[in-house]
Amino acid sequence: MFTITLIASPVRRDLDPALVTSLRDAWGGGGALWLAPDEAAEFDVAVLPGNLSEIAAGLRADGVDLAAQPADNRCKRLLLADMDSTMIEQECIDELAEMAGVGPRVAAITARAMNGELDFEGALLERVGLLAGLDAAVIDRVMEERITMAPGGATLVATMRAAGAHTALVSGGFTAFTSRVAAQLGFDEHRANTLIAADGILTGDVGRPILGREAKIAALSDICVRLGIDAGDAIVVGDGANDLGMIQRAGTGVALHAKPVVADQAPVRIDHGDLTALLYLQGYSREAFASA
Repeated sequence: MFTITLIASPVRRDLDPALVTSLRDAWGGGGALWLAPDEAAEFDVAVLPGNLSEIAAGLRADGVDLAAQPADNRCKRLLLADMDSTMIEQECIDELAEMAGVGPRVAAITARAMNGELDFEGALLERVGLLAGLDAAVIDRVMEERITMAPGGATLVATMRAAGAHTALVSGGFTAFTSRVAAQLGFDEHRANTLIAADGILTGDVGRPILGREAKIAALSDICVRLGIDAGDAIVVGDGANDLGMIQRAGTGVALHAKPVVADQAPVRIDHGDLTALLYLQGYSREAFASA
């Protein structure tokens, strides 16, 4: 048995009941359950249709995300989330680079690295090298003035924790930011790279080993072992190429507003919903959301 979930933008809230009914009937599905009026609905099917990918692409073009998952074990015990452009709306290194006067150069490298065109670790070292000489106090300014939380993130974390799940923020960015974002959003733990400073000035280097694609996969494995669960009990979300490994190994792997290389290969693709879409994917109704 599989569950089909349809999710529209929480801003537009334009999921057409007629569309849900039409798909359910065409695919021989069970009764439709509305998780949020005009925003999210689901129904079960015995067999996935052969034209699922084509239907999903067509709906995506019309502003609706479609996900198909095994009906069993949808409510996960672990949330593992990327930070930059996932739980927050910015790339921290790009914001630091703006302060250092090398914004466009660093942003171009970031875009290529996140789309899998460059080796992540090499690209990170190149970008951090351009920050050499920057006053470390700028980190506080960037966090306070430039970083905004992504819509739905606090609700996602609060709801999963209220249901007994463990939550971890795992980033290829920097602990100077993950520590604050994790605290603000309520994550249980965080992992990231460490920017090195001497006498209050960034040296242009990071601590080793570098947390990249393989380290994110290892984080998923390590945390699952510690919790006594397996990767099938985890929901993972990210947007960049360094997230793809952990996304593909999770029970539910989600590419959220992701780079093309990630969106095309992830098991679940969300282009229109916000982070609360991860709750709908697990079968939570909006009424069941916890207060952030």
